Amino acid sequence: MQESTVYRSIWREAEEEKTRAIALNFLRDGLSVEAVAHGTGLSIEEVQQLQQQLNQSPPN
Repeated sequence: MQESTVYRSIWREAEEEKTRAIALNFLRDGLSVEAVAHGTGLSIEEVQQLQQQLNQSPPN
């Protein structure tokens, strides 16, 4: 059975969200932007955007 386009799209979005969550955890632990990008496969620019979001969010 072939996967539908909708299913693949939803799966891809979920995987991307999971990767971003992992990147945020790495950033919170103090890893460098470059190390996070290398470890997650995200671009430097994507990781820098996540870092900015992290810096702008109020502490828990």
